[in-house]
Amino acid sequence: MEAKEYLAYIVNEIHTTIVATVDDEGLPVTAAIDMMDSDENGLYFLTAKGKGFYDRLIKRGFLALTAIKGQDTMSSVAVSVRGKVRELGYERIPALFEKNPYMHQIYPTEDVMHALTVFQVYEGTGEWFDLSKKPIERASFTFGGAQEKKEGFFITDACIGCGSCLQVCPQSCISTLSIPFRIEQEHCLHCGNCMKVCPVGAVQKR
Repeated sequence: MEAKEYLAYIVNEIHTTIVATVDDEGLPVTAAIDMMDSDENGLYFLTAKGKGFYDRLIKRGFLALTAIKGQDTMSSVAVSVRGKVRELGYERIPALFEKNPYMHQIYPTEDVMHALTVFQVYEGTGEWFDLSKKPIERASFTFGGAQEKKEGFFITDACIGCGSCLQVCPQSCISTLSIPFRIEQEHCLHCGNCMKVCPVGAVQKR
């Protein structure tokens, strides 16, 4: 999927997310926030200007969020995003209320709606993690010009093809078609077992 499809999944399939910001003491604070719209430019949500959440967004200009959907752990899909945020103001509020009509039950008149403001997550990175698939499925994405940072475990040219790593990989996601072996990143759990058992130190964590 493309980045805009992952963002749309957050809005349309999950909607309520857990968002983390940082307070004045440098400590994390979480809040349940509905992601109300998305497009190729990012995610959109709103909050009241009187809230501490608003203050933290303005001061830090950054957040991280996780959205999870599933009846239990083994049927769940999780999408995580971290990125820069900016305030857009009131102009987009009517459109967001039209798309999310339950908001009229919380802010029933136009006068009280003016307590709200819209924020956009406009540049960031994300990760998709699907435990309902066998083997598990993971993918990374970026939007708004953010640079992707490759994370995980990688097998270098020092690999001798001994097969020690194959015995400890919980998802059997190490390809042996050539030497050096290759970790299938889209299925890797990032457990680190392969690095621990490699007798020649051919596995690196990035």
